[in-house]
Amino acid sequence: MAAGTGTRKLPEPSWRIIFLGKGQTMRNSIKMTAALIGCVTNFLAYGPAQAGPCTADIAQFESFMQQTGHDPGAGLSAPQSIDAQLNHQPTRGSVQRAESRLRSTFAARMARAKSLDAQDDPRCVVALNAARKLYIP
Repeated sequence: MAAGTGTRKLPEPSWRIIFLGKGQTMRNSIKMTAALIGCVTNFLAYGPAQAGPCTADIAQFESFMQQTGHDPGAGLSAPQSIDAQLNHQPTRGSVQRAESRLRSTFAARMARAKSLDAQDDPRCVVALNAARKLYIP
């Protein structure tokens, strides 16, 4: 019993000791929770604002490629080789090598555009336009 009051003091609940630790009050816990919520809110609010100069254009181009991907006339294209201009028939192997080179060139150009965009380098516009030249809608 507490001295002079005639009432008995109850022990501190065990959950409070576990979650708050000894010596901390509920007020400190609320302050820490509010600070954590503030940090998360700032991160979510200002994270997308850090986009590069080409982020929207890259996303739009990738969306466009996905939309036209079902069209049989759409896709990557490259100029004719000298052999094709001289009326030489392509072999399966030469066609496969040309397609493979074209896909890797396109992927490299897109990767460069994204890399420059991540660095806030305005040259990403040039790299993205180089990739667009390879794509026929």
